[in-house]
Amino acid sequence: MSGSEALPQRIRRRLNRFVAPSATNGDTAGVDVVKLAYNMILDREPDPTGLATYTDALTTGRLSPRGIAEDLLASAEFESAARYPARLLNFSLHWSRRDFVRSFPRARHILDLGGSWKWSAEGALLALGYPYPFECLTIVDLPSDDRHESYQSEHHGDVTTSGGLVRYDYRSMTDLSPYGDASFDLVYSGQSIEHVTPEEGAHVLREAFRVLRPGGWLALDTPNAKVCRLVGEEFIDPDHEVEYTVAEIVALVEGAGFQLDELKGLNYLGEAVGDGNYSEAALAGNRGLFRSPDDCYLTAVVGRKPASRTPSTR
Repeated sequence: MSGSEALPQRIRRRLNRFVAPSATNGDTAGVDVVKLAYNMILDREPDPTGLATYTDALTTGRLSPRGIAEDLLASAEFESAARYPARLLNFSLHWSRRDFVRSFPRARHILDLGGSWKWSAEGALLALGYPYPFECLTIVDLPSDDRHESYQSEHHGDVTTSGGLVRYDYRSMTDLSPYGDASFDLVYSGQSIEHVTPEEGAHVLREAFRVLRPGGWLALDTPNAKVCRLVGEEFIDPDHEVEYTVAEIVALVEGAGFQLDELKGLNYLGEAVGDGNYSEAALAGNRGLFRSPDDCYLTAVVGRKPASRTPSTR
């Protein structure tokens, strides 16, 4: 099962698979379907109004079992109660990164550093839900055999997607020399800057600044060293060269010439950080973007190349 498969999709498939054939076999079958949906999604028996409403919708054909599941998954009750358990931390982090990627600005020419995705030829940025059409997305990544086995994927050429053309350039992201000045509108480094040394990382960001047009955007997310060290060495990816504190990654971004536009954290650990404690349940359960990056597992930064050399008045 891939990290891109979400719990709601699994619920819908399971509900369809086991109850769709019996959904039209009368009121009794309809009641059973509605009860199953409520118990699977909301973890409770249906209230009388819900039971009557959805049973009628099933027996008259206005809703399918999948439709009921979609209604319940979209409810305020599910949204307020839905928390990823500790064992699904990777899923939780994935969906937080989707929230971050969907907040990016529109861009026609995009450079994704380390953006291969082992489950999709479209690459990580699109798999994470980048919402806008583009002319060309260039993915720079090492040849698969040169990557840690966890990140190996198929070799791809040009890929035509619904969003635009995706091109692969198999090389180290420390070498962006083939790309001219002001070639891109957006550069994204998703979970990649930590895979090179701090000196190489500084060089990568200076090169990202060079290849961005004036007014162009840099977006990156990377593990927060403060939280990583609470977990212990066993949690840290062995392929990492460094984990940055929030202050260190901000200094790296600003040192390359970028103006800091957004600084957020992904997956909030909460008060446990201040106490020097780690709670995987809290980290998995507190999915999303937060304005307290020091207390989150991932640091998310958006910087902008100044449109001119005139100092910002922001």
